[in-house]
Amino acid sequence: RGDLTADGTADSLEGKGNDLKGRLKDAAGGLTGDSSLQAEGKVDRLKGKAQDAFGKLERKLDEPA
Repeated sequence: RGDLTADGTADSLEGKGNDLKGRLKDAAGGLTGDSSLQAEGKVDRLKGKAQDAFGKLERKLDEPA
């Protein structure tokens, strides 16, 4: 017990970081007209959201029944 909570927290933090990185890339690509950078940002955001959701699931599984 606790290992999944720690892993889940780490995954969620990393996911939130990827989401933020994706938001910045998306915005920068939009401002500069760089559609490739914008698309890369959208992918990073999706990856971050999935990672955060996985972290939440890990923490939920580690809760006492």
